[in-house]
Amino acid sequence: MPTPFLSSEEYDERAHQLYNEGLYDEALDVLREGLALYPNSVELHIGVGYARLAREEFPWARRSFEQALVLEPDHEDALAGIGETLLKFGQEDAAVRCFNRIFELGYSDDLDLMLQVGRALFREASFRERPALFELALEFFEQAREQAPEMAEAIACVGYAQHRLGDDTSSIQALRAALQIDADHAEARIYLANILYDRAEYEGALYHFERTRPDDHWDELGIWRLIELKRSIYKLDESDAELTPWHARLAELGDDADDLEDVLLDLDEGGEESDERAAPRNQLEMFGTLLSGLVERDDAQGAHPHQVVGGDGMSFEGSWEEIVTHMRDAEDTHAASSIEDYMRGRARHVLTQTGIQLPIHDAESFLRASARAGLLRIVR
Repeated sequence: MPTPFLSSEEYDERAHQLYNEGLYDEALDVLREGLALYPNSVELHIGVGYARLAREEFPWARRSFEQALVLEPDHEDALAGIGETLLKFGQEDAAVRCFNRIFELGYSDDLDLMLQVGRALFREASFRERPALFELALEFFEQAREQAPEMAEAIACVGYAQHRLGDDTSSIQALRAALQIDADHAEARIYLANILYDRAEYEGALYHFERTRPDDHWDELGIWRLIELKRSIYKLDESDAELTPWHARLAELGDDADDLEDVLLDLDEGGEESDERAAPRNQLEMFGTLLSGLVERDDAQGAHPHQVVGGDGMSFEGSWEEIVTHMRDAEDTHAASSIEDYMRGRARHVLTQTGIQLPIHDAESFLRASARAGLLRIVR
């Protein structure tokens, strides 16, 4: 039953608390109850939009943000929300107009809003490989850094965008500056370690990897590299106790990747996704956007070719993605499939034959796991 003694602001505050706890269904219930009493509350419509956006219900999110903008055309949070939603529909020009309107209205001093919009642009730029969106994301991140020059997160975000735009020198400086302010900023430290690894600065990469904990990693890439560097530099055996917690974390992430694969299969088949199974996917996406984009950019540049020798003695060279492509092409039955389909098919075959689960959400993790399973050898 609605409780009329609550104001629209109190409904909004309750829903906001639930949203921050990830309880989107409960937040929506509170917002709907509030809207039944206050149908013209801009804040409640915006709250529904963000809850729908978090649940990836993009058409409904768009409708809620549009309703808010009808009531208040220049509401900054509604503009940010509908801009993020438009990006999901591929309507980049319309989204950019919404974001630029936020600048025009003078909200560049709103730190949280600058970071929110910058992250939305960065995520979409990573998925679509749009340099123009990275450039705009960098503008918003730089505004956030200007407002909070001692905030590690704002500085780190600048570094992420600089790297994706090819300015590694500035990116490394920004990430190091962020870590000087907050040495426990794991995301920035892992990103910096991966950049150094790709620049063949292995001792520097290991220095930063070793200052992270297994639970700091939501992507297998950094863990594979840490294990490789520890074994190479410290001459550790694969079964060394020092590596045990890292192998355990790989196993946990492998379970999460299986959950993600099941979710994707369910969605392909028209099924609905449960909140319980959405959790690992959301965590992988949150952190994986940064690292998967990092790998894609460095592989595209081809600056650090690798070599892999298969179980049949065949040798393959190139970036990690190129090597998987060559492996696929060498098997006539898979030549017409995408490398994602090839990795998925190989992983299922290996699981059936050996019980070993191979990650399939990026080429490097797939190859490193294959090497660990004894299916191939990584020369470099």
